[in-house]
Amino acid sequence: MNILCAYNANIDSIYHIGGSELSQMLEELEAEDPAFADEFNKKIISPPGSISSKSDFLAGLIACMREGTGAEWLISDSSVLDWIKETFIDGSFMRMGGNMGIMSNVLSELGASKVVPNVASLSKLQLSFFSNKSIYHPFEGRLYKSSELEKILPEHDSNNKPELIHFVFDFRKGDVVSISGQEFTVPRENRFIATYDPLNFELHMDAEFRKYSMNHVSEMDGAIISGYHMLQENKNDLSQNNSANASPGYKEKLDTSLKQLQSWKDIRRDLHIHVEFGHFSSNDIALYAFSKLSPIVDRIGMNEDELSMLASLNGIDPKPILEMDSFAIADAAISLCNDSGLCRMIVHTREFVVSVSCMKNDDPEVIIEAMNFGAGCAAAFACSGKLADRDALLGIASDIPESEFGKKECSRLSQHIEDKWKCSTVCGIHDSYQVTIVPTRICDDPISTVGLGDTISAAIFLRELELTS
Repeated sequence: MNILCAYNANIDSIYHIGGSELSQMLEELEAEDPAFADEFNKKIISPPGSISSKSDFLAGLIACMREGTGAEWLISDSSVLDWIKETFIDGSFMRMGGNMGIMSNVLSELGASKVVPNVASLSKLQLSFFSNKSIYHPFEGRLYKSSELEKILPEHDSNNKPELIHFVFDFRKGDVVSISGQEFTVPRENRFIATYDPLNFELHMDAEFRKYSMNHVSEMDGAIISGYHMLQENKNDLSQNNSANASPGYKEKLDTSLKQLQSWKDIRRDLHIHVEFGHFSSNDIALYAFSKLSPIVDRIGMNEDELSMLASLNGIDPKPILEMDSFAIADAAISLCNDSGLCRMIVHTREFVVSVSCMKNDDPEVIIEAMNFGAGCAAAFACSGKLADRDALLGIASDIPESEFGKKECSRLSQHIEDKWKCSTVCGIHDSYQVTIVPTRICDDPISTVGLGDTISAAIFLRELELTS
């Protein structure tokens, strides 16, 4: 399979944050600045959603740990970025980051023939985190493997394109955090991401990638797209009288991307495009992106947090979705597809994966095999912390038990499906959509939770392409 990948690749600096360490940090900051406690406590009640101060950062981290949820907040102040670097960089480890960057590596390691990624800031350090199996980078008119290009690429010009490093804070279930004398226990493992990334915020497409994609899209089987969640509102979005010299707003940036995707489709009509949705900081941007992408792309993948946000904005109760009620998730996915014109949605949760599709004639066993394949690869990656070829990953996965909660939810959903089919798992027709669900596999002591959603989506995408080509 030959696959194009855009838009966001960066470097993740991963830090395992502990409850006692965080409690001590809060205590020290409150002692240094008496006003910090009041400011922080207000933001705990009403999280700001972005980072322009230490208290913003800590409020976001605490909110995620308290609820066991994941989020990505964008850093708008360079002094906070410097403080995060100084405080956490020494205890972190670096690896490939960005939804597209992670998914391109998954595709390469699992056996895709050619994976061509867009890289907003090409550097030796960034290249060192790309797979060397089947990833190829367009550069000066030809394709290079990662290790080949790393040898000939000029030293990175930090004045031109900075290294794009995102700080990912992993936390674990059962950890205890103390805030102003009160304690809470983290209900589940997850992560909080603090990001400063001006290029990927713009959906920047490398000129070499743009040229290659247009010249060779007829040779490609599919495309995986992500990074729309990084778009930001600016003053131009709020003004009805934008000047000719004003910088583009999020609508213009997204519309430019949509024209690019449509141009690929115009050349290769059967190019299968998957979009990984992501955690949006703005409801308006999330709604705009979903509504505009849905008629063009073949499917959109997301987790339960992202689905609940879209559902609530469309008048659907998000509570059962966040509680991982499989029936509520399937119903919400079908409702959103119906309203937007999207044909296919895949919702991946910690406990199970649900697919809804308007294509009733799709072979359900192909979807089931692909989703089981993705669930196995993600579980093996969680336990080992490493990507490997598919045989190695599936060997690890075979020893990881299926989620008991997931299996129960499969049975619950089966009770609601109107026209059940005989499949190797639960599938059938519900509200005129083909619905399929499989349980995930749960690693009790994961090395990292970062990239699990990207891993499962990329693996499902690749396996479906293989089975339907």
